[in-house]
Amino acid sequence: MTAESTTGRERQDRFDRGMEVLARIDGEAGERVVSSLADVSPELAHQIAAWGFGEIYARPALAPRDRQLVTLGMLTALGGCEPQLEVHVNAALNVGLTPQEIVESLLQAAAYCGFPKAINATLAAKRVFAERGLLPVQGD
Repeated sequence: MTAESTTGRERQDRFDRGMEVLARIDGEAGERVVSSLADVSPELAHQIAAWGFGEIYARPALAPRDRQLVTLGMLTALGGCEPQLEVHVNAALNVGLTPQEIVESLLQAAAYCGFPKAINATLAAKRVFAERGLLPVQGD
């Protein structure tokens, strides 16, 4: 469905639904991302909410915690996504993942995308854990 094929009301409904999902998962951090794009690329901001969250994240086949594990792995593999990793580490905590589970998922990623990317992702997670008062993380 393209922007041209939807009515203004349908488009707004998709955006609103996406913002509701975004708020449940990412809280204020996700809303800040969308807001930060609104003046430079309102269409990107709209699509992140309407499509990314209203259509993809809202699908029922994966639980929110599972979607976050997939997202953490992919952002780690991509590299250079540390600001987005911080948003999604927060989201992972919001949907019930523990710091230990997040750290373990980033360790798992090291086997497939390399230590430098896993280190950068883990340091991004560490910043989020520190902000939320969740350090030190205990693990094996």
